[in-house]
Amino acid sequence: MPYAEGRTYFDADSHLMELPDFLVEHLDPGFRGVIPPLAIPPMSAPAGGPTPAERMARLVAERAHEPERADELARDVMTSGKNYDALGAFNPAERTRALDLLGFRAQWVFSSFSAGQVFFLRDIAARYAAARAHNRAMAAFCADDPRLLPVALLPLDDPAMAAAELDHALELGAQGVWVPAGPCGGRSPGHDELDPIWARLAEAGIPFLLHVGAQPIQIRPEYMNTGRPQPKDWLGGAENVRSKDLTVIHQSSEEFLSVLVLDGVLERHRALRGAAVELGATWVPGMLRRLDHAAEIWARSEPELRAFTRRPSEQIREQLAFTPYVFEDVGALIRESSPDLYLFSSDYPHAEGGRNPIGRFEASLGDLAPSVRDAFYEHNFVKLLPSVAA
Repeated sequence: MPYAEGRTYFDADSHLMELPDFLVEHLDPGFRGVIPPLAIPPMSAPAGGPTPAERMARLVAERAHEPERADELARDVMTSGKNYDALGAFNPAERTRALDLLGFRAQWVFSSFSAGQVFFLRDIAARYAAARAHNRAMAAFCADDPRLLPVALLPLDDPAMAAAELDHALELGAQGVWVPAGPCGGRSPGHDELDPIWARLAEAGIPFLLHVGAQPIQIRPEYMNTGRPQPKDWLGGAENVRSKDLTVIHQSSEEFLSVLVLDGVLERHRALRGAAVELGATWVPGMLRRLDHAAEIWARSEPELRAFTRRPSEQIREQLAFTPYVFEDVGALIRESSPDLYLFSSDYPHAEGGRNPIGRFEASLGDLAPSVRDAFYEHNFVKLLPSVAA
């Protein structure tokens, strides 16, 4: 019996757990030796067992869980293991088995660590070469199961190189394109030189995606200086999200989307779709109100705003969507804004998604109508990526 049943579920956020040679294996020859293996955070290791380095070395050598371990993980796919210890975390055949057990119709598959390296490479040629290697690797991982929807990386720093890599990613079969939430090589994302990127995505019917990990996720370190010991993150370290970080983790994405709207990108490209993933959604109703206020007030002095035929909030409801965290009250968000805005996600196999995301979302959806649930679990995803309905 699958974990998800009784309706159609599209999962807007899942991941593969890269092995260190994930990028290197797919690099063009001229960049081998230039771009290093991925820096993977240390794995957990039980006391008295193999060290984290020894565990990773075995995964690199075997490329799969031992059959007995895979069978054990399959008994309860949502709870039996997380991260590298989950079924299908890094092996495509295992992932197909995991998806059978999860019961989702399809899921976007993001990388876990690559974006933090690719988007921040200083040399721009190396940045695009690493993105190309990533996109080949993602396509290869998802190639044998049409339910696995590969998400490509696309730096936007150089418009010509970005256009070339976008065409390459689409040829590979990318079903989402992850762009960094920040200025694009000294440009606004609404700059004229980037308009061909948004037009190409709109034409292809493939959404752009923002995701945690493509921009700093932690609050400025000065705010952590209290004169007392710094708290650990919820996983027990200090490199992930702490309470103060959660308050700002969405800000660069809100800024990016706000600028995109006010620069008229959604108005010019009405077929363009996009989503902000694993960035929470409590901030979304406030953003809608702020953008409507901005467009109304500054339309007097900014002709582009005066030319809008739809309010920013209408543009966003029609063209964008957002994934709430499992601990957020998605029912309250829907009541405050619109049922058209939010997407179900599991974050599989990451631990942050919890062990029963459907149960937690159902609790907050409460007595909302079946049509609202259909939108959350299915229709809003299909709105972004209509090809999955075929």
